[in-house]
Amino acid sequence: MATSDEAGVIERIGFRISEVVERWMPSPFVFAILLTYLVYVAGLVVTDSGPVELLEFWYGGFWAFLGFSMQMVLILMTGFVIAYHPRVNAILQRLAEIPNSGAQAAAFVGFISMSLAWVHWGFSLIMGAIFAREMGKVAHRKGITVHYPLLAVAGYMGLGLTWHWGISGSAPLQLTDANNIGEGTGFEFLASTVPAAKTIFHPYALTLTVLSIVFATAVLYVLAPSGDRAKGITEYVDESELFDTSADGGTDAADAADPVDEPPAEVDDVPAERMNNSRIIGGLVALAGVAILAVQFAGQGLGAFTLNAVNFGFLFAGLLIYQRPAYYRDRFNDAAGAAAGIILLFPFFAGIQGIMADSGLALLLAEALLDVSTAATYPVIAWVVGSVANLFVPSGGGEWLVVGPSVLQAAEGLGVPYGQATVAYAVGDAHTNLLNPFWALPLLAITNVKAREMFGYAIAMLIALIPFLAVALYAVPY
Repeated sequence: MATSDEAGVIERIGFRISEVVERWMPSPFVFAILLTYLVYVAGLVVTDSGPVELLEFWYGGFWAFLGFSMQMVLILMTGFVIAYHPRVNAILQRLAEIPNSGAQAAAFVGFISMSLAWVHWGFSLIMGAIFAREMGKVAHRKGITVHYPLLAVAGYMGLGLTWHWGISGSAPLQLTDANNIGEGTGFEFLASTVPAAKTIFHPYALTLTVLSIVFATAVLYVLAPSGDRAKGITEYVDESELFDTSADGGTDAADAADPVDEPPAEVDDVPAERMNNSRIIGGLVALAGVAILAVQFAGQGLGAFTLNAVNFGFLFAGLLIYQRPAYYRDRFNDAAGAAAGIILLFPFFAGIQGIMADSGLALLLAEALLDVSTAATYPVIAWVVGSVANLFVPSGGGEWLVVGPSVLQAAEGLGVPYGQATVAYAVGDAHTNLLNPFWALPLLAITNVKAREMFGYAIAMLIALIPFLAVALYAVPY
């Protein structure tokens, strides 16, 4: 068993940070309320807005992004439904058998989470949570020493690093939609859309993604606690529940046998039930959805990557693998619980965003930082802008609507490509998710870990990434 003296320096630092955070960090809901107070006071001090006016901005912000909220809920729930498909879940269980140590387990969960986040942030968040739990269960069964809160952090790393540079990234996708630019929008200075080939699929973004995954995986490996510092899954989940997957939203052993291929038991043999469970009805509309999406991409290429297209694609991909409409509907019922925390907190953070946007506080913050940048340092400054904005408005698309115009106008003045500016900003927006527990709510529910128990290691990861990201954003050419 490793002692305190035998542990590595990074491991000891991570453990100390975890101790402090576990003692002081409030719940995500209280965190949102405290941020509301902070932004309100800042608005009084820094802007010309009066106290009643700021309250009106707050109230107005609650309802300003209901459409976008629905997009975010849908992208999360489609990810949940696909991740909990029995065959997908079975793959995770087999993958969890690969690591032979706690450090390998943390690194492997992080690698999977970050890789999946590039494809779909909601899929990564739910899959990462399930994989962290499965890894904890396998480690307990095999007698491998793991620190379960670090596994939870590893499962969250996709949201904390790579999601906003991938194909479900809000800021890049918004710039591909002609409805979001031109007259009547904040991006009226843009003459045309910015295609995904200039952001998500540009070598700049792809290089940053690969380098970041490699670096963060290595940090997770050396950060893993050992010996008596490591707390396994039974410290957080009752041992009697470990192999009852229905407790975490999955399927139980009986259902896992073949719940998709066989019709449900004890269904009334009436026309209504036969239609509800018809593969023909579900399969044909699923194929139609996939087909129309293929037509869109064939005609528009990478320009077809929009937030709605991603949601549409995963919605119909899920129906295609489940096929039976009734079964698919039931899985969405299960997913609703994962979205509950977001539904509660999103209006509060939208209210914070209302104060930040309508009082001019967000623009003052962005412009103050961008004014000190040069063409060479601009990507680093844009990253800082995204990082700070995300602390107060943890909605990548929502804050981009507020701060994005200033970011791109500053880039235009310095001769920095719009694509590079957007990616650099997106890096910052994802990075400080490691400090704000907003998007971790579904993961906390699945892993049964409290925010204060895991965010010490999340903050340790955030700190470790700062010098790496600063150098990478500065040095990687566009």
